Amino acid sequence: MKSKITGGGTKFLFKKKILNKYDVDYYQCIETGFIQTEDPYWLGEAYSSAITKLDIGLPYRNQLQSNLLSKLINKYFDNEKEYLDYAGGYGLFTRLMRDKGFNFFHSDIYCDNIFAEFFEADLNNLNKKFELITALEVFEHMNNPLKEIEKLFSYSDSILFSTELHSEKNIPIENWWYFSFETGQHIAMFNLQTLEYLANKYGCNFYSDGSTTHLFTFKKFASNPFNIVREPFLIRKARKILRKFDNQKMPNSLLESDFNYIKNEILSK
Repeated sequence: MKSKITGGGTKFLFKKKILNKYDVDYYQCIETGFIQTEDPYWLGEAYSSAITKLDIGLPYRNQLQSNLLSKLINKYFDNEKEYLDYAGGYGLFTRLMRDKGFNFFHSDIYCDNIFAEFFEADLNNLNKKFELITALEVFEHMNNPLKEIEKLFSYSDSILFSTELHSEKNIPIENWWYFSFETGQHIAMFNLQTLEYLANKYGCNFYSDGSTTHLFTFKKFASNPFNIVREPFLIRKARKILRKFDNQKMPNSLLESDFNYIKNEILSK
């Protein structure tokens, strides 16, 4: 099978059951380490619900991303121009960013816009580019990454996106939650080497936090923009000390346990 990134060779990685019914082969690009499935014939069924039942972290993730990205955008981009949240689901991120003062618009052909109604972008009749596109948890859904990234660049010269990266050396074949075998929607898994290859292909600059959030842009910055959102070492140390003296024991988040319950007790049956 040819790599969807380079067009070159791949190697077989493993076979896993998708949607608890289809045995699907996974392949890895020999040159970049990109992981892809065989031709995803099951997507129609996988997208019977645009937002999967396992994505219970969506509200919390959008809240975190809006706080992080508002700092980055305010410093490195023109905060008076228009922005687009591409494949924005229910419109929650667009609503949060508008609440923070950024002129965001929503687009998603698969999902009803609940939270940002009346702020839809008409991508078929654009007469100018957006200052920046956000594509949060979108890349792992791409069946044709090259074609889809080129489309994004037609809307803006800067694409800020989130997708969980795997290690070039240690691929967590059995335990990595991000494969999301139960839902069947994650068909493209990136690593840093893959993203660097794509940036070189498109002639753009690439910045990353090294884990989940990344930026393709034709702008050039003196340093990695993601450094501004990392807490300085002394602040992190102070927070750690304060926690030791905090007598209030807060309950642990139920996000992980709820995720495991839905995955193991509901969707596996």
